[in-house]
Amino acid sequence: MSIVLYWHPMSSATPVACALAELDLPHERVKIDIRAGEQHRPDYLALNPNGKVPTLTVDGAPMFEALAIQLWLGETYGVERGLWPAAGTPEHLQALSWCAWAYVSYGAVLTRLHRATLGDEALLSSPHADAARAELSALLALLDTRLARQPWMLGDTYSLVDLLVGSVIGYSAYIGAPVAAHAHVQQWLSRIQARPAMQNEGL
Repeated sequence: MSIVLYWHPMSSATPVACALAELDLPHERVKIDIRAGEQHRPDYLALNPNGKVPTLTVDGAPMFEALAIQLWLGETYGVERGLWPAAGTPEHLQALSWCAWAYVSYGAVLTRLHRATLGDEALLSSPHADAARAELSALLALLDTRLARQPWMLGDTYSLVDLLVGSVIGYSAYIGAPVAAHAHVQQWLSRIQARPAMQNEGL
């Protein structure tokens, strides 16, 4: 199977690059210079109509959206490597739930924080930023409660769920989410970011 990752360093494609590294999966990489606008070229839009990174092609067939790509990698390669739970297990249900939580529930509020603090000047708003941080803190408290009971998202061992959720939480800390106020989340995130795959890919 031929896998090609279209990516840009320090972007939403980075967690996918980290997942490929964790899985030790042979693949080709094609850098898309998003600063130069290469993501809007017709040949790239034919692969990813969103005009964003990442894109992954599998034997030439494209898929896009980081969450979809990471779930596919987990389902296809992670189980045999002990990095993803087998289908039909309680852990598998939790994996899907927490990954969606990170990108959908947490991600929606994170987008609001980004717009209120780093977006277009017309959207900058301290009250909106404060409200988003308060909502993120409430969501982080849910995660903190889980990690107070166990070291990793699914129990006693690291999995790609930790990578996926941790990549979202790590970015949120970078733009001002109150991650450091939740001790178990902060300790867990530090362990994730210390992994060689994270260090080597610059997440």
